[in-house]
Amino acid sequence: MSRIEPNLLLAVTTAVALALMLATTSLYGPPDGAIRYPIMAVLCSGAYVVLNGWVLRRMNRTTPPMVHADAPSTAVWATLFPLAIILGSAIPLFFPARDYGLLIIIGSIFLGVTIESAIKARRT
Repeated sequence: MSRIEPNLLLAVTTAVALALMLATTSLYGPPDGAIRYPIMAVLCSGAYVVLNGWVLRRMNRTTPPMVHADAPSTAVWATLFPLAIILGSAIPLFFPARDYGLLIIIGSIFLGVTIESAIKARRT
């Protein structure tokens, strides 16, 4: 492999951004957040990848990977996923001691979308 696949790079970047979000929400959130939030992130991301693939097969639909060579602008638009997660990871700094479960679920779904895109790009 002479180059890194862009969809895989997008998934790794989104995972790092989600790790940053998990760190800030665990540090500034409720005391049980250090255990609850990583479990939520893994379960939501995994469930999205598995269930969305199943639903798309049942509906006989296929979607292309997020980043592909036919449309170079897709790479620019795809960077909004990690950017949104990084911006969301700053929320606990300004509003500490709240429950950030919905924030983690949204970030996990974004990660699930990018993982699914990397899997689709690998298959094609």
